[in-house]
Formats: sequence, structure tokens, C-alpha cells
Amino acid sequence: MLTSRERLLLTLAGKIADRVPVSPFVQEQYLSWYYPGRAKVDRVVDAVELANELDFDLMAKHLKFLRPHFFRKSYPNWEVRTRESSDGRITHYRLEIVTPRRTLFEEEAVEEAGVATAGVMRVTTKHLLETREEVEIFLEYLPALDDAGRAVMREVVAEWRRIVGDRGVLAPFGFAGVFNFAAGLRGVETLFMAPSEDEPAYREFMSRIAGAQCEYSLALAEAGADCIGIQGHMANAGTVSSAFFREFVQEYEKQVIEAIHTGGAYSIYHNCGRAKRLYPNYREMGMSLWETVSEPPAGDNQLAEAKAALGDKICLLGNLDQIHFLKTASPAEVADRARQIMAVGKPGGRYIFAASDFLETGTPRENVVAMIEAARQESSY
Repeated sequence: MLTSRERLLLTLAGKIADRVPVSPFVQEQYLSWYYPGRAKVDRVVDAVELANELDFDLMAKHLKFLRPHFFRKSYPNWEVRTRESSDGRITHYRLEIVTPRRTLFEEEAVEEAGVATAGVMRVTTKHLLETREEVEIFLEYLPALDDAGRAVMREVVAEWRRIVGDRGVLAPFGFAGVFNFAAGLRGVETLFMAPSEDEPAYREFMSRIAGAQCEYSLALAEAGADCIGIQGHMANAGTVSSAFFREFVQEYEKQVIEAIHTGGAYSIYHNCGRAKRLYPNYREMGMSLWETVSEPPAGDNQLAEAKAALGDKICLLGNLDQIHFLKTASPAEVADRARQIMAVGKPGGRYIFAASDFLETGTPRENVVAMIEAARQESSY
């Protein structure tokens, strides 16, 4: 019998393992709910504990490297200042980048959720780059990843590898995808309009962001990460056409995917919603794995259709509705649905069983156990 690590790596490589990996995504919200009373929870340490208890194949999707190096520390002509405040309900964050020309600043907020707050995505209330001048300043002084940053990656990844062992693979997120990160800097509406307002400026901006992400992702892969996550849910099939995606998004995302592969890691492209009309684009991009195959109403995908369109080239992950069904159905109903999904996903390989996103707070343990056990019963090739 293969270890979880061997099973996942073979599947990601497009080979047939002993069985389909069963790999629910667990993060801070579920971990803090499952382990009440803990002062903090971690997507590696506590996820390994949960995977050992429930016996599943872990893909440890840590967020430590989601925030890029140039937002975490200062460089020449690039001084980073951060401030945090809370009113007991909302935590506010302010990031300032002091350059020789002017100070750029960004403001974010997040609703506090106790221990789980670390896993809640922040809402941007003031974007870093709202004017053309701010974009120019950002690009002029944007610092490259230095040797100290690479050393941190190697040290952290080595410790994660020690903790995870054969229980699974390391799949940390890099700093988003190119379009997602650029939208975070400028605002998604602004970025959607940018190609029509000034296409050369848009392409220069996106090329520079892509270059920074390629450098960062390559270093993270060379540090020993098995997989690297790319957030690609903003330019999804509900917001853009296949033609727009191909013209203004795809080439930049593909550069990051290729950098990850050059470093010897697998690429995980995350779009947990609408994706159906982007299937041809995804084939052209060539990511190792697309997550997640989310069905209506959260997404517009059917696993059988996704397998037919992508399954000969791209590994697929997901499909069980964790928002409503997994939380409210009976264990028997969950088991039946898990077996149905496995029967569709298993043929031909390149499939990892999971819910359509992370396990939700309040999901009954007996339902999670029923899902994992039923999926495993039907997973052998």
C-alpha cells in the first residue's frame, strides 16, 4: 500500500496510484471549531493531527507565503510600515510603503472570528494603487526577492516537511494569481476596465506582476514545496468570457504555472466557482490540478463534463457540496453521494476526492467521517 504522499504525487503526475486520494481541505475555521479551546491552529500542525485521526490524504495548503516578501519587510527605497487596530468586532489593517517619491498605503478589514480569524480573507477598503502615478511608483521601486527571503522559504518548508512526513504533500499558496493579485492592488472593477482604457499600461503592469510571481513561486518550489497554489477565482466564467480571459489574463497566469513546473513542483489553480466556459483556456494553461469542481448553485460545473473536457490532461479535485449538503444531510446520504462522486471521478485517474472547498464550521464530525470512509471504499482502481 502506498503512503498518502506517494499516492498524491502519483496522481498529480497523471499516473494511476493504488486508489484515488481522499483529501478534504481543512483550514483555520474548521480546525478551530473541531479543536475548541486551542489558542491557535495551523494548516500544517493541526491539519496533520486531524488527518491522522480521520485517516485522509493531506494536502497542506498553508497561507504563510500568501503575503509577498515586499509587503512583509523593508528594502532600499521601500520601507514597509504596518498598523493594526480592533474595536472588538472588526480588525483594521493599514500597510504603508514609503518610497523616495511618495508613500503608498492600503487599508483592509476583517471580521474577528477568534482563533479562526487567521484563515478569514481580508476585505480591502482602500486599494494600494488607485492612480496612474501610484502604479508607476510601485513598479519603479518594487523589490526583488532576496537571499534572506529564499532562506526563510527553505527553513519553513523543511520544518513543514518534517511535520507532514508521509501523511501528505505541501501545497502552500504563493501570492495569489496574477490577475487576483493585481485586482487586490488596484480594485477588480478598475482592472477589468484597464485593457480598454490603456492596453499598453495594463500589459506592462501585468507583466511586472507576473515576473515577480514567477520569481517568488520558482523560489518556493526550489525550497521544496510539492505544490504551489494559485488563486484564480476573480477572473472566472461568471465575470469574463473565454476570449477576454485568453487575451488579457491567460498568458500571465501561464507564466506562473510554468515557473512552478520549472522548479519541480505541481501547480494548483484555485477557482471554486464558475469555470465551465473557461475549460478550453485551462487546457491551454496546463496547470497540474484545477480545484474545485463546484456544482450549482456555488459553481456551474458537473464533474462528468469537467472530466471529459480536462481529465486527460489536468488533475481535478472536489465536487461534494460542503456549504449546505455536507452540513445538513444524514451520514447515510453523505456516504451515498460520496460513492456517486467517486464513481464519476475515478475512471482514468487524475482525480482527487474532496468537497468543493474547505470544510465549514459546524459540519458534523459523523458526516465528515461518512464522507471519507465511503469515498475510500470506492476508491481502489
